Amino acid sequence: MGKSYPTVSAEYQKAVEKCRRKLRGFIAEKNCAPLMLRLAWHSAGTYDVSTKTGGPFGTMRYKAEQGHGANNGLEIAVRLLEPIKEQFPILSYADFYQLAGVVAVEITGGPEVPFHPGREDKPEPPKEGRLPDATKGCDHLRDVFVTHMGLTDKDIVALSGGHTLGRCHKERSGFEGAWTSNPLIFDNSYFKELLSGEKDDLLQLPSDKALLTDPAFRPLVERYAADEDVFFADYAEAHMKLSELGFADA
Repeated sequence: MGKSYPTVSAEYQKAVEKCRRKLRGFIAEKNCAPLMLRLAWHSAGTYDVSTKTGGPFGTMRYKAEQGHGANNGLEIAVRLLEPIKEQFPILSYADFYQLAGVVAVEITGGPEVPFHPGREDKPEPPKEGRLPDATKGCDHLRDVFVTHMGLTDKDIVALSGGHTLGRCHKERSGFEGAWTSNPLIFDNSYFKELLSGEKDDLLQLPSDKALLTDPAFRPLVERYAADEDVFFADYAEAHMKLSELGFADA
């Protein structure tokens, strides 16, 4: 199924590029790339292919969605971004939040993720309970990413590599710690750490360890640990797919 992207005006496209520059400076200054990536992912990851509901359509601006258990702490991201959004009233929140996620990856040394504008804001948030649960294993990951979002095994493993950024906070997720020794650099160290075994000072969630025990997931972990370029290419593709769930389907 191909994509048929809506045409946006020259004025809108210009606002996207100007906003991208503002976001680069702001996210770098605040060291908040991991939080912005989480905002973009959690906005998009609620999509359900069977009902065509949820997805990256700006609903995280609502207190109701910020209040979902999986979104603890994201009200901070929404609040931080609001002064920038006010400078670009022409942009939809849907595009704005996804653009922040793309910029977060780029400014921390990650791949350039293609960005297509034109998402429309939806009037109400999705039901709670659609995002992945870090305490569960492979069947759950496939249920969320493949059955509900329509993504692939490869996308699951590539997107897991996004954990190279950031850390868990006990008060938000129940877990504490970072996955890698430099949580503000986007690279393939998540996979290297996963293969090298548990360490006292680094985090491995049950959903991370599940990638090692599954016969389809593990070869991808090994491949990404060995070749960062391959990981970056697959990550950029998976992130773009996630950010476009339910958007511009032909």
